[in-house]
Amino acid sequence: MNLVVDVGNTYIKIGVFDYSGILYKEVVKYFDFKRVITKIETRFPEIGQAIVSSVGNMKSEDVKFLEKKIKTLFLDHQTRKPFDNLYKTPMTLGVDRMALIAAAVDQFPDKNVLVIDAGTCVTYDFKNKKEEYLGGAISPGIRLRYTSLHNHTAKLPLLTLEEPKALVGDTTKEAIHSGVVHGILCEIDGVIEKYCNIYGDLTVILTGGDAHFLSKRLKNSIFATSNFLLEGLNYILAFNNTQ
Repeated sequence: MNLVVDVGNTYIKIGVFDYSGILYKEVVKYFDFKRVITKIETRFPEIGQAIVSSVGNMKSEDVKFLEKKIKTLFLDHQTRKPFDNLYKTPMTLGVDRMALIAAAVDQFPDKNVLVIDAGTCVTYDFKNKKEEYLGGAISPGIRLRYTSLHNHTAKLPLLTLEEPKALVGDTTKEAIHSGVVHGILCEIDGVIEKYCNIYGDLTVILTGGDAHFLSKRLKNSIFATSNFLLEGLNYILAFNNTQ
């Protein structure tokens, strides 16, 4: 049984896997990490190993706490991965992006796959039929777009995500909602279309915190899944245990 930990910019996602798949998932704040790990360890005493992916700032005391309890693999650019990494700067590739491509290799072998992770940032990551990771793109996510409009202008208000009432915003608030939401939808649809023009048999995966909101509004055919990154981490852990 495996413990999978994804440390993000704001929250920590924790999953428990066995041979059949994910058994348990919880999203916690940084300060609650130790308590939740202790709770999970009590509930699932069969856990024998763990993997950690961190793009946030995990405290050293939390790292030591986990290592004392469970044999832990910390994912980095030197970790063995189930794909050929053709990124020109592999040491700068985010561990979250590594995990997403690992999941694509596991669940969609021998296929061209574009993984779109819509969270704080929107990341696009592509692997081809040869299981080669070629790279992708990074752009601001929904909340970053709202925040940037407020922080880098004198008078625009800070808003939270809402469905635009119309394409043409007739108030400043509605104009911001229209710009942010329609802007990101057009971006994602446009990127998918460009990939499809090159790779006609493309499989598109949409994941991340904003996937549910976006999936209903995109015009392109996609697979929306909430556990893709955790599943990728679990696969990397299994892959390292068989090498």
